Amino acid sequence: MAKKTISMRSASQENSAAVIEETEEAMEEKQAVEQTEDAVISEAATEQPSAPEKKSSVGGTFGNAMKRGVILENPVLRLVLGTCPTLATTTAASNAIGMGIAATLVLICSNTVISLLRNIIPDKVRIPAYITIIASFVSIVQMLVKAFAPALDESLGIYLPLIVVNCIILGRAEMYASKHAPALSALDGLAMGVGFTTALLCMGTIREMLGAGSLFGAKLPILSGQPILFFSLAPGGFFVFGMLIAAANKLSKKNNLPVRNGCGDCPAAATCSLSGKGGCK
Repeated sequence: MAKKTISMRSASQENSAAVIEETEEAMEEKQAVEQTEDAVISEAATEQPSAPEKKSSVGGTFGNAMKRGVILENPVLRLVLGTCPTLATTTAASNAIGMGIAATLVLICSNTVISLLRNIIPDKVRIPAYITIIASFVSIVQMLVKAFAPALDESLGIYLPLIVVNCIILGRAEMYASKHAPALSALDGLAMGVGFTTALLCMGTIREMLGAGSLFGAKLPILSGQPILFFSLAPGGFFVFGMLIAAANKLSKKNNLPVRNGCGDCPAAATCSLSGKGGCK
């Protein structure tokens, strides 16, 4: 019996050794296959030519920003922001240009300062801080206009200091300047200001020509005889505004530009009371 037990133990030990040897051989084969695959992948990576890096030029960045501000995301005709000063100050082309330049200066300066302070301003008080910065620059612009263009200051009236609460300026501060570098923020302010000024100039030119028969104060022989008073009044402003929006939408469809639906791309979404409630209908 002892001999049988010893023989059985030796047989089981031999079987265990054989199993261990087979397992080790299988692991060695698996490691060899993995090393071969890694070598093939590394060779393919070295042989494959690297994709050329895209270099962003200053001219391309400027052109894209201007295209976005004037056409793709025009704050007045595409995003329908700043409607109050748009309708109130466009009875004459000169007033429209003055309002547009003032808003552009505030946009550039406020965007730059907010971008510089974006990592310092606490998140909980960012909106009051933005309004304070914007109000400071509006006060500076208003004092300059009073000193060097008193007639323009009288024509713009209350709408010049109301630039402080303009949705365009506060919206760009929240959506762009607080998240980008100062140079890009200043460029964005310039582009949006040019788009705002362009829309105001188009409205002011049409309303002054048809409503007063003049352009920049100079009488037009063809239209000065019988001006259409309707275009100088508020209903005429709404009519021209609607026609320009229709023309902008037609242009966007012709060039396959994206249609803005909802609040996702609106620069005033963060401060708008309708954001999260379905947006503007």
